Amino acid sequence: MVVKEKLEKVLEEFNRLHGSEANARILRMEGDEVIIEFEGSFCATCGLYDYFDDIRWEAMDFGLELEPVEVLEAEEDDFEHGRYVVRYRLGKKPILTLNAKD
Repeated sequence: MVVKEKLEKVLEEFNRLHGSEANARILRMEGDEVIIEFEGSFCATCGLYDYFDDIRWEAMDFGLELEPVEVLEAEEDDFEHGRYVVRYRLGKKPILTLNAKD
């Protein structure tokens, strides 16, 4: 399964679990970046950023590393409904290596 297919499965699972509160969809994939839009009423007792982080946990189940990096857009209306666009980094975290001294 290629990365895009895995991401689609990740969002399918996220939407299955959180669909009554929030739905997510991929807006764009480019290089190691993925832009995901979240829209919904969101649970008031849950932290908003928990939704963005839940995508990361779902991705792990499909062998992907996905890290939320930045909220690009945030819109809320008067009826507890919101839309958020979040940039994620896809791939392994950089590993710090030290060169051995002679």
